[in-house]
Amino acid sequence: MNHDPRFSRRLFLGGLISAAATPVLAGAPASSPRPVARGGATGGATGGATGGATGGATVTRAVPAAEALVEAARLGGRVTFAVVDARTGQLLEGMGADQPQPPASVAKAVTALYALDALGPGFRFSTGLVATGPVQGGVIAGDLVLVGGGDPTLSTDHLAEMAAALRQQGVTGVAGRFRVFGGALPAIAAIDPAQPDHAGYNPAISGLNLNYNQVYFGWQRGQGGYRLSLEARADRVNAPVALTRMQVVDRQTPTFTFAANGAYEDWTVASGALGNSGSRLLPVRRPALYAAEVFHTLAAAQGLRLPPAELANSPPQGAVLVQRQSDDLQTVLRDMLRWSTNLTAETVGLTASLARGMGVSSLSASGRAMSDWAQARYGLAGPRFADHSGLADSSRITALDMVRALTLAGSGGAGSGLAGSGGALRPILRRHAMRDAAGNELRNHPLKVDAKTGTLNFASALSGYVTAPNGREMVFAIFAADTARRDALGPAARDNPPGGREWTARARRLQQQLLERWAAVYA
Repeated sequence: MNHDPRFSRRLFLGGLISAAATPVLAGAPASSPRPVARGGATGGATGGATGGATGGATVTRAVPAAEALVEAARLGGRVTFAVVDARTGQLLEGMGADQPQPPASVAKAVTALYALDALGPGFRFSTGLVATGPVQGGVIAGDLVLVGGGDPTLSTDHLAEMAAALRQQGVTGVAGRFRVFGGALPAIAAIDPAQPDHAGYNPAISGLNLNYNQVYFGWQRGQGGYRLSLEARADRVNAPVALTRMQVVDRQTPTFTFAANGAYEDWTVASGALGNSGSRLLPVRRPALYAAEVFHTLAAAQGLRLPPAELANSPPQGAVLVQRQSDDLQTVLRDMLRWSTNLTAETVGLTASLARGMGVSSLSASGRAMSDWAQARYGLAGPRFADHSGLADSSRITALDMVRALTLAGSGGAGSGLAGSGGALRPILRRHAMRDAAGNELRNHPLKVDAKTGTLNFASALSGYVTAPNGREMVFAIFAADTARRDALGPAARDNPPGGREWTARARRLQQQLLERWAAVYA
């Protein structure tokens, strides 16, 4: 899939967005432009620009300089940004735009482009039930194998449908073994080993995934102690889970401990952290066995008794009795960008790398493949992706590279890098809510922003497309990170670091102020 050379050339001729851009891109501009008041009148500095008629004259209040907004946010570390005209690629304003920053989940926007380019918007993941022998009198004369194809969206509901479909074919038993194959993707124990063990957003990765590789842990205090539940929950069907075991321990800290013991995943939880009742999602470290246990339970509910599950080391040869396909890739990516699901980002990124013939065995290797692709595909200066979700600390990209990729990707129209592929980026990005000072959504805000957010401890990012009231479209990237403060956090503080929420709130407020500034100054 080749991008439009005319569009790329137009950007280079502008001399403002290419890697060999003019020196103004090297750092903050000497001064930020301000709107010129019509009628010769100006007001005092405010948080935004307003216009009004007084005696026939339009008054435009001065808009704060970007430097002043950044200074007032008191974020420490480094704030960088770039905003360009979406049609011409001309840089309108930048600050440290060529300095690498952690992208956090904004990396998922690049992952979406990478996957669409490699797989196409109509690609679907498949999960199958394969019989290695014929069905004779309702019994499979061989093995039954649950075969994963990397689907990150597979749920308990889907496995229940597959078990029912198998039973409807008259299958009542298996003469051989019940096996599961999760080798379509490399087995990875956790997306980022530096994250806390109990972080549900940091599960294992496999070619056979279930419920985003999370297990529901619920508790209720009673007279005899706590009643615990561990379940594979979905919208319609829940199944008990024995693979994951939990024990309440009389302590205050740590909140959780984890150990892998043979076939089991053993957790303990501090009684002092539970309260009377509650629930949370815990990560699963053996996804294929997790899916096997749940399918075993669901098959039994259909009257199909299976032997204990075994792991298969290679894809089976046989007849596909039941096959379930995911939604098309564009829908999967839309949901990924909306809910920022790390497992989806990693599985689609790994699948894209494998489709390109890369023999990747780790997320870092696949991240490097995506970095090389982005550099070649969009002419980026040198992004460094350590994974596809942005969870890893070591991923870096500049604001300039980010806006270049999004500008060339466009919205699927003429001149877009994805024109004609149906892989438009802007339509699958989430509409970004603009808010008042109290955090309430402003439903009638004149700016229309479609963007991806990214948040880590003391790192916040926002990148996407903004349409001003007059219809001018701009592409932007804003990165803020206090990496020294982030690196200083100990394991116990990573869940809720002191000052973290306040820092993130100030970063998000700055992002909106910059968007409002750009609309006032450049539109």
